[in-house]
Amino acid sequence: MNFIKNNLANAFTLGNLFSGSIGAIQLIYGNYQITAWCIVISLVLDFFDGFIARALKANSNLGVQLDSLADMVSFGFLPGLAMYKMLEPYGNLLYGIELPFEIKYLGLFITLFSCLRLAIFNLDEEQKYYFKGLNTPSNTIMIFGLYWIQPDIKLSEDVLTHVNISSVLLVLITFLSSWLLIAPIKMIAMKFKSMKLQDNYPKIALLTGSILILLLFKTIGIPLVIVYYIIISLVFQKQLN
Repeated sequence: MNFIKNNLANAFTLGNLFSGSIGAIQLIYGNYQITAWCIVISLVLDFFDGFIARALKANSNLGVQLDSLADMVSFGFLPGLAMYKMLEPYGNLLYGIELPFEIKYLGLFITLFSCLRLAIFNLDEEQKYYFKGLNTPSNTIMIFGLYWIQPDIKLSEDVLTHVNISSVLLVLITFLSSWLLIAPIKMIAMKFKSMKLQDNYPKIALLTGSILILLLFKTIGIPLVIVYYIIISLVFQKQLN
């Protein structure tokens, strides 16, 4: 019985890793809908592994390490791969400039900085009720959401007619995403320090705004929700502690 209690959370973590691995494989083959479901499953399992560990008082150093290793695949390698896939059609051309390498490999900067962020998080004892920098699951939602909708996004006709997101914009998003992962910016975490209304204004604003964005923009709203999350976190910086 103690074995099950001590390892139930770890089983959820390994499930997260398993789902993330399948998602990455399916993304390579272009089955992005299966990848989307795998990300959802990983998100759910990632939430519940910590919840179960706290509920059963089964927190352990093993669990902490497993969680980061699983997240590295589901929310580190997978979003980097999604950006890799988005940049792949451009070959070695960046805004008409021929580079000595294919720009798709720049997408893996997201994977590198996700790894760095996870390592920093494990050593940082301040991030109990807030995140410092964009957390890897949110970053994954933003990048994969962009991958999901990018064939439908067109630039203004004044800029470039009937062309999908340009390589320059994708590269800029890659570097911005990488920086946000380790940025010294407080981000809202859905962890409740108290049940007082005034202590939870940031969370209420985040939930309310996110629901409205998804209702208004539907699929396109998926990456927009993360943009809103970043903005609302900046607005409530002083209240996050």
